[in-house]
Parts: sequence; structure tokens; C-alpha cells
Amino acid sequence: MKFDVLRALRHRNFRLFFCGQSVSLVGTWMTRLATSWLVYRLTGSSFLLGVVSFAVQIPTFLLGPVAGVWIDRWERRKLLLVTQFLAAVQSLMLAGLTLSGRITISEIVGLSVFQGLINAFDMPARQSFLVQMVGGRTDLGNAIALNSTMVNGARLLGPALAGITIAAVGEGYCFLIDGMSYFAVIASLLAMKLDVQPPSKSTDSTLVQLKEGWKYVTSFAPIRTVLIMFVIISFMGVPYTVLMPVFASKILHGGPHTLGFLMGAAGVGAIIAAFSLAARKSVRGLYRVIPAVAAVFGGGLVAFSFSRNLWLSLALMGVTGFGMMQGFAASNTVIQTIVDDDKRGRVMSYWTMAYMGASPFGSLLAGSLAPIIGAPGTVLLCGIGCLLGAAWFWLQIPKLRPIIRPIYEQLGILPVVPVVPVAMDGKN
Repeated sequence: MKFDVLRALRHRNFRLFFCGQSVSLVGTWMTRLATSWLVYRLTGSSFLLGVVSFAVQIPTFLLGPVAGVWIDRWERRKLLLVTQFLAAVQSLMLAGLTLSGRITISEIVGLSVFQGLINAFDMPARQSFLVQMVGGRTDLGNAIALNSTMVNGARLLGPALAGITIAAVGEGYCFLIDGMSYFAVIASLLAMKLDVQPPSKSTDSTLVQLKEGWKYVTSFAPIRTVLIMFVIISFMGVPYTVLMPVFASKILHGGPHTLGFLMGAAGVGAIIAAFSLAARKSVRGLYRVIPAVAAVFGGGLVAFSFSRNLWLSLALMGVTGFGMMQGFAASNTVIQTIVDDDKRGRVMSYWTMAYMGASPFGSLLAGSLAPIIGAPGTVLLCGIGCLLGAAWFWLQIPKLRPIIRPIYEQLGILPVVPVVPVAMDGKN
């Protein structure tokens, strides 16, 4: 069983990526928490927490389709080397300004936009690169699940380290650690030995390929339905994270340690979700998993909005982390299994848009609503929205089965059911 759960690590390139990215993601989560705490410390404004989150994520929404076209045309390892280097520069600039005491909210927003521009290319490129690192689709689902485990292991460790670091020496050292951590990914990428797949040599213009990608994701119901679901989750559910500093300080009467514990608890739930997916031997049944875990996520948010006890809140953060991450990984696995290889970059850019592109608008809405109806009331509405989205997706499943089954049969995921001819006289 252990081997089954970790089977994608048989591939040397994925092992290198896993190790390098594990280091880098700890720094990334430290920066996410430190940025939220810094903004709230400087301004005391839940609205500006939403603005900063919007600044990070809106470039993914605006540039996602174009980024997808270019990712399909470029060699993905070279692209990732560029994005990781630029991300290191961004974090080190943030560290320098903070440690020198000259950081302002406008500079935080500006550097957040810069990071968002990098993410618009980096995230779909990383997701598209997974299939190349494991040499095909056989271990792809396991690689996606292990990648999610890695993300959430860092999500558990990073905020806890950030809370300790902020309390001891301030936010600037979190940004410094993050900036240095990107070089672990760069080293892992350089050490890989790949069968280089030549980028797409299409002579079509960017506009033509944009239209082709859009037609593909909007006309192919299995992918379209998943993307719509994650627009709902991204808009209504994910923005709860921008209000965590408010819950930590105002609702639960804590400090940066409390914020770190809340985010860490969500990471624990997410790790459990990722390991449960890694243990699966097949993609079969994941379409039913997606609405189920979306309902878990929404229900967790509804319950969390009523909690005023730290221990109960930590437990409920674990539930929300489980629901959000299992939905994230399950949808990623399904889409990457059924997508055509020549459109993988474009489709994953739309998936990134669905997951991250709608959340800046949700973050602005959450940041705007919180001063009016309070952070708990805002999170309650977020949870209800996720529950409604889950119900809608569940109703779509019967329509999707006849479309998905032939694809799974062609890929060998499901056995081919022979069609038994019926004689004209009604006798078999």
C-alpha cells in the first residue's frame, strides 16, 4: 500500500520536483500569512486585505487564456525556470522593503500584482508539466495527489513557522526565507533529465488558438461543468482566507500564532484529503467526489462562522481544508486525464482561472461585506454559496456519464462493454 500511495515518486524527475517544491512552498505559505498580517497590522482594514488578495489573483483571471496558448507553445521547464527566478526577485524585494521599515500598502499591492503576473504563467505550466515528469497518464493522478500533499504539508508547516517568525523578528524575515527557497526549485529543474517534448508548432495565431481553447472548454461538458463548479467555489468559498486575520484577532482574541494555527489546521485537513486521493488506484468515481467534498467545504464554513471557541474553530478549519483540497485535486485529476495533450496548457490555464481567477472578486466582496455584516456573517454566506454549488453539480452527473464512459473505455480506465446485436426477428 505504501508503494501504491507513493508510486509517482518512482520517477526521478518527479522526486526532484517534489523535494525542491516542498522547500519552496514552505516559504510561499510563510509569505502568504506574513503578507496578510502585515497588511492588517499597517491598516487594520479587512477591505484592504481583500484588495491585496485581489491584486495577487486578478492577473491570473486577465491573462489566463493567453498564458495557456503560450504554455502550449513553449518548453515548460524553461518557462518554469524563468517564473521561479522572477518569484524569488519579488519576495526578496518585499523582504528588503519590510526589513528597512519603508514598506507601504501601495508597495505591497504593487508587488502583489507582480507576483500575480508570475502566477498566471507559473501555475498552469506546473500543472501541465506533471504529466511530463511522470512519463504519461498512468501515474498522473497519484502525482497530482502527492503534489497536493506537498502543497498542504507546506500549508501546515509554513503558517506555523510564519507565526513564530513574525512574533520573534517580524514579517520581513518570512519574505527573505521565501525568496531564498525558490532556488531549491530552480536547482531541481536544472537537475532533471527529460525526454524533451517539442512545443506545439502550430502556425495559427494566438487569437485563433485562444478561440480553439475556448471552444474546447465550453463545448465539452465534462470539463465545462468542473470549471463552472470551481468558479462558484473560488468566488464564494476560497475568499474566507482573507478574513482569517480578523477571526484570529477580533473573534478568537489571539495574535499571529492564532492565525498560524488556523491556517495550519486547514493544512492538516488538506493533507488527509490529498493522501486519501493518492491511495486511489483509478480516476473512476471522482466526478461524484467533487460535489460531495464541495458540500463538506461549504458545511465547514457555515459551522466555522458560528464558532467562538479556538479548539472548535481549529477542528472546523480542518474540515474546510479537507473539502477544499480534495475538490481541488479531484477536479485536476479528472481534467488532466481526459484532456487532449495538444490543448493541455490552455485547459489548465482555464482551470487555474476557475480556481484562482474568480477569487479576487470574491475577496473584494468578502472584504467589502465584512465591515457591514461582520466577518462571521460573510463566511456564513460563503458557505451557503458552496452548498448550492455542490447541489447544482450533483444534478449534472447523470448527463455527464454517457460522455465520460467512452473516454474512460478508450483510456483503459473502464472495461469496454460489448454491444450485443439484436436480431431483426427479436431473437438473440
